Amino acid sequence: MSTNKITRRQFVRTGLTAGSAALALGFLGCSRFLISPSVDSLIEPYGGFRLDPAGILDLPLGFKYHTFSTTGETMDDGFLVPGGHDGMAAFPGPDGKTILVRNHELEIDARTGAFGQSNELVNRIDSKRIHDFGQGSSPALGGTTTLIYNTRTKKLEKQFLSLAGTMRNCAGGPTPWNTWISCEECVQRAEDTFETDHGYNFEVPVSARGIVTPTPLKAMGRFYHEAVAVDARTGIVYQTEDRGDGLLYRFIPHYPGKLMEGGRLQALRIRDLKSADTRNWKNPLETLFPLVHHVVPVGETLDAEWIDIENVESPKDDLRNQGFHDKGAARFARGEGMWYSDGVIFFACTNGGERRKGQIWKYTPSPFEGTHDEEKKPGVLELFVESKSSDLLENADNLTVAPWGDLIVCEDGLTEQFLVGITPEGRLYRFARNAKNVFEFAGSTFSPDGSTLFVNIQTPGITLAITGPWKTVASDIEQGHS
Repeated sequence: MSTNKITRRQFVRTGLTAGSAALALGFLGCSRFLISPSVDSLIEPYGGFRLDPAGILDLPLGFKYHTFSTTGETMDDGFLVPGGHDGMAAFPGPDGKTILVRNHELEIDARTGAFGQSNELVNRIDSKRIHDFGQGSSPALGGTTTLIYNTRTKKLEKQFLSLAGTMRNCAGGPTPWNTWISCEECVQRAEDTFETDHGYNFEVPVSARGIVTPTPLKAMGRFYHEAVAVDARTGIVYQTEDRGDGLLYRFIPHYPGKLMEGGRLQALRIRDLKSADTRNWKNPLETLFPLVHHVVPVGETLDAEWIDIENVESPKDDLRNQGFHDKGAARFARGEGMWYSDGVIFFACTNGGERRKGQIWKYTPSPFEGTHDEEKKPGVLELFVESKSSDLLENADNLTVAPWGDLIVCEDGLTEQFLVGITPEGRLYRFARNAKNVFEFAGSTFSPDGSTLFVNIQTPGITLAITGPWKTVASDIEQGHS
């Protein structure tokens, strides 16, 4: 354990309350110098953007895109493409084709739902296949669509509704057993026209060729779900919570790959740092003691431990309070996108950091993850990137890992929206610009053959397929060209 880490932890423990503020000042002379500098400029491996005459997506020279599956189109099953395109993943399909499963972040407003502006198509579905039928008049309109896309011909071959009657399906994540976990970002209770509680995860098999029977995965917890990532080695599912005081969860299934069979829900706690606040927001005492900060430096590694969460269906919506206040779990700033790659889990906190512009975290599971032996060599949490400015990264949301190891991050800020690349060394670059410049990017994911980057513009609801000289660009980045 490094001297810097001990000093910082001592400072955090003594600087959390007003009663200990005076003692915390004793550490000020060194504590602010323990903050590792984050990236402060962009690299330019692609060069500048070419302005898109269609006003949709600006890309570097050599790259092209085309759009498909726009809100309101009639799908192959007769329903309409829903709006609110959000989280998405790509899976290998037959004959080299790509299967996309895509979330739709909708509630009960029928204007952009799959069933028409007056829900006139809803009676075509067996009500057992709609999680919340809404008394027949106001069904919940979130869910998923499944798309079959041919990367060779660059054509969409089929699209259909695959999950119905859920709410605010924001993100989710792929599993190694070829399913998509779709997450509800809400905690709506059964009342008025709502027939059932919301706030759960749902599993959609990639092999489904129509609407699946929706079964909430209640053991995974009821909270503001955002995204999940599954460790292919253990089958453990990690989950983010999109609240300003959210937790990082993991679900240890009784039987890997069989989430319906139940399991244990836990929250991450930093060892020797109970109830740690990782958000790096300014201390409320800032006006009195300008240098008092509770900070996690970029690049520092923190040993993790996991604590059990009880009453996981949370009728009072209090899992995050139970974890942080009662059991010492770490607090995060709006956990959003999450992705597993090569033994590491990356996740975004959209308004983390002193400037509240976003953080990217990295969690490396223990070789003994989820067993009694993990305390011998615990999992490690690291703050990978913290944005200092909107010119670098503004409010990171969905993310994916490119075939060559870079992160591709969707922005969801108030200014221009970009797809931002982050190299394994933590260097940032802009890859694409949303020329519509109104609504967020979402659902970035690469085709299994690595040829195509798919991404959504959430409103009015468009999916894009981007192709270009990926290998050349990757080589330039590795060689440090800018």
